Amino acid sequence: MAGNVAATDRASARAVFAENLRVAARKAAAQQITLLLEPLNPYDNPGYFYSTLSEAVSLIEELGLANIKLQFDVYHVARTEGDVLVKLEKYRRHIGNVQIAGVPARAEPDEGEIAYPAVFAALDRLKYDGWVGCEYRPRGETDQGLSWMTKMGLR
Repeated sequence: MAGNVAATDRASARAVFAENLRVAARKAAAQQITLLLEPLNPYDNPGYFYSTLSEAVSLIEELGLANIKLQFDVYHVARTEGDVLVKLEKYRRHIGNVQIAGVPARAEPDEGEIAYPAVFAALDRLKYDGWVGCEYRPRGETDQGLSWMTKMGLR
C-alpha cells in the first residue's frame, strides 16, 4: 500500500515509493512473488497516493520489473474512471489480479452498475488466466451471499 500523501509531497513521495518498490520487488522475486499495485478510488480513500490505472501503470512501466503488476479492482476502476471494459483491454498486459464487487454499494457483484457477465466475457476474450478475487461487504450470511455465482452461471 502506498498510503496517503499530501498534494504538496507527491513528487518526493513518488520517488520514495518507486525506490521502495525496487527493493521490495528484488526481495519478492527471490521468492517468486509478484507485487500488485492497486489504485484506490478517491471517494472511499481520499488522499491515497494514486487513484487511476494510468498512475499505477506509469510506475510499473518506469520500474520495468516483471514481478510488479496491476491489481485491477473493478470496483475502484468504476468509481474513479468508468469504462471498465475499455480499461481491461487497454491495461491487460499489466494485470496481475482482478477483484470484483458491486458498484457503488461494494456488496455482492449481482447488484449495481457493472454487468459482471460482460466483465467475465471480456476477461475470457482477453485470455486472462489469473485469479478473480471477491472483495465486497456481504449483505447477509455467506451461503445466501454466494448465490450471485449461481445467478451468473459460475457454479
